[in-house]
Amino acid sequence: MKLALVLPLVLPLALAALTGAARADDGDDIREASKAEAETFNTRMYVKPPGDKAYACFVRRYDADHLARHPKQKVASMKLLVSAEYDKEDKELHHSFRLGFRYRHRSGDFDSSGSCNHAVFTKSGDEVRLGCGVDCDGGGIGVALSKDDKSAIVRLERVRVWQNNKPDDDAEHSLTAGADDKIFRLDRADNRECASLVTDRKELAALRHK
Repeated sequence: MKLALVLPLVLPLALAALTGAARADDGDDIREASKAEAETFNTRMYVKPPGDKAYACFVRRYDADHLARHPKQKVASMKLLVSAEYDKEDKELHHSFRLGFRYRHRSGDFDSSGSCNHAVFTKSGDEVRLGCGVDCDGGGIGVALSKDDKSAIVRLERVRVWQNNKPDDDAEHSLTAGADDKIFRLDRADNRECASLVTDRKELAALRHK
């Protein structure tokens, strides 16, 4: 089971995942952003007000020089697709994420996905993030933006992943933070760069036209 659509169950997991990432990294507590602050962050994330549906794609392929300087880094490349969809029933904007990556010394494509809570600020107020969690105690990630909005800052301690998009017991693993795998800076890219993370045909068509 990959993604639970029952928001009340997912939000606590996402918030807990973000809290863990924040405290492990800098010891800061977090506070929920106001509606105006969240709208500002959403516009930054999706480059424009998200409307009914929006996507943001971020990609990083680590070169040999970077990997040589970070010998303990397990990840060789990573893609992140953040999406937002307006729910007509609760009249709220719901965020979700899809993460894809390749290991440095292991073959195959790995991915994860889940729901995200509303934007939150670190206590110091210097960074706003989305807390994103995988259902069934699957860990999660925190997603922030660089000051120029051209990169996503991904923080994690542990997130459940699947190999080749197969969410079953045999393919289930976790990407856990190590000395060089706690924080990833991914560059903003054309949404089509993240098409490999989408399996639904209608959504894939929508992604390619955004």
